[in-house]
Amino acid sequence: MKIIADTGKCVGAGQCVLTDPDLFDQNEDDGTVLLLNAEPEGEEAEENARTAVHICPGQALSLT
Repeated sequence: MKIIADTGKCVGAGQCVLTDPDLFDQNEDDGTVLLLNAEPEGEEAEENARTAVHICPGQALSLT
């Protein structure tokens, strides 16, 4: 699994960071998503990535 982040779609809501701060952070300048780990490993991390994709208000996250 790989997380793809489209910063052009990101609205800076921070829901991804709240879901898993080990996978996501926010850019200090504009609040857009920063991937800390684009390839999560383990059941919990993968489930958190799926949740973040699902709840992202800007639909800026996807999985491959």
